[in-house]
Amino acid sequence: MPENHPTVTRQPLRRSARLRAKWHTLPWTLCLALIPLLSACERTGKGPQQNAMPPPEVGVVVVEPGPVGLQTELPGRIEPYRVAQIGARVAGILQKRLFEEGREVQAGQALYQIDPEPFRLAYDSAQANALKAEAALAQAQDVLHRYGPLAEDGAVSQQALVAAKLAVQQATADLASARTNVQTTQLNLGYARVSSPIAGRVGQTLVTEGALVGQGQVTPLTTVQQLDPVYVNFTQSADEVLRLQRSLAQGQLKRVRGTQAASVRIVLPDGSEYPHTGKLFFSGVTVDASSGQVTLRAEVPNPERLLMPGLYARVRLEQAQASEGLLLPQQAVTRTQTGNTVMVVAPDGQVSARAVQIARSMSGQWVVLSGLKAGEQVMVDGFQKLRGNAPVKPVPWRSTAAPSSTPGAKP
Repeated sequence: MPENHPTVTRQPLRRSARLRAKWHTLPWTLCLALIPLLSACERTGKGPQQNAMPPPEVGVVVVEPGPVGLQTELPGRIEPYRVAQIGARVAGILQKRLFEEGREVQAGQALYQIDPEPFRLAYDSAQANALKAEAALAQAQDVLHRYGPLAEDGAVSQQALVAAKLAVQQATADLASARTNVQTTQLNLGYARVSSPIAGRVGQTLVTEGALVGQGQVTPLTTVQQLDPVYVNFTQSADEVLRLQRSLAQGQLKRVRGTQAASVRIVLPDGSEYPHTGKLFFSGVTVDASSGQVTLRAEVPNPERLLMPGLYARVRLEQAQASEGLLLPQQAVTRTQTGNTVMVVAPDGQVSARAVQIARSMSGQWVVLSGLKAGEQVMVDGFQKLRGNAPVKPVPWRSTAAPSSTPGAKP
């Protein structure tokens, strides 16, 4: 009987061959299935880099240290150097006004004319009385001269001699009184012509022609103000005055050549600087007990009459220069109770806070004395764009104000 072993053996061989074929094709199938997945991962990894936002732009200024003049500004009011209240010193009818309102007048210049006739008549009468007194004195002296020898011979009594001497004394006193009356009437005649005691600008007249003035009291007529130079008066606390005095004593304030007074400049209400330099005085100041304030006074030339009484102005004191100071816009400096800081932008765009020392504000900028180096970039605007440690892109900051020529920081 034949055996079937060959048939049984071929079936397992064909099955194992098929299994081997499947195992050989499996890696290629897995690779083809993984290709889309890997491509998606690659697109996911590259996507954020291609769509990342650029660094935000922030306005910066470049630090440039240099000599900066420190200044102190104090508010004040303009007052005239001298004020003369012109009034009628004698009673009479005002005849003429001899000036134009608002004009410059000289010392001794006539401003008004009061009717002089009554005063001229009084003067003439006083002169006549003086002549009469002189004649009476001469007569009394002649009688005394004749009674002297007669009294020695006994021809005249001693009583008559004494009476003659008393008559001479009386006539002498009458003559002195008459001469005084002449001077008085002469003064009154001069007072009828009202003159300005000082040179200056005359104001508005307070009376008109035909008015009765000086009746029982001095009648104000007008005012003359001397406006070259002028004073600038301002108040400061006692502590601030002491600080200014120390600064002057230590040479930190500029002085007027040849004087001990501090040199000052005047800033007009429109922000422009007055062209003439003034002097600040500390002498004669007292502290107001109720407010603790001290009134200071600066004297300023006023040849063009630009400074008018009552005008608001600011007194600017120039102190010694800071050799390595700089100016930064006020919005670039953050001021807190713990100190002053600025944001510095590094070359790689990283932003960091930096503590600085400031002196004072000057023309809308802070005077920085230390804490920054030349060439560093300080942020001025764009603070709201900062996000953690993310870098920024510095761009030059442009100010809307007029550029200053003072060294400090530039865009």
